Amino acid sequence: MESKTHISPGHHGTHEERKRALLRDGEFYRTGVAHARAQIKHAARPEVMFHSVLDHATWALRTRADVLLKPTGTSVSVLAPYALTVLGFIRKRKLGKPAMGVAALAGVAAWYLQRKRAQQVSY
Repeated sequence: MESKTHISPGHHGTHEERKRALLRDGEFYRTGVAHARAQIKHAARPEVMFHSVLDHATWALRTRADVLLKPTGTSVSVLAPYALTVLGFIRKRKLGKPAMGVAALAGVAAWYLQRKRAQQVSY
């Protein structure tokens, strides 16, 4: 039975074994270079760049929202199904403008309460 041993760098083998190992290493290197070039070419396409930017922005916003929601013990992934249900309801009933008004009022109220809390803590 023939044993297949790998010749690692620094070990001596026959000339043919070293030659085969070098050819194999060269083929791996060329394959790696070709793969890297294909990845760079793919990543340079405008739609891929736009998708990457959109993914990064979404990740940044979600991380920020998770930080804000952490004291409540919830996260974006927990609230997302409820938010999508509410948004679907708003779209069906064409309540976009009133919903934006309510959201703006809720945002102002939250800001006011946060500011008031911060003033009470600083005294």
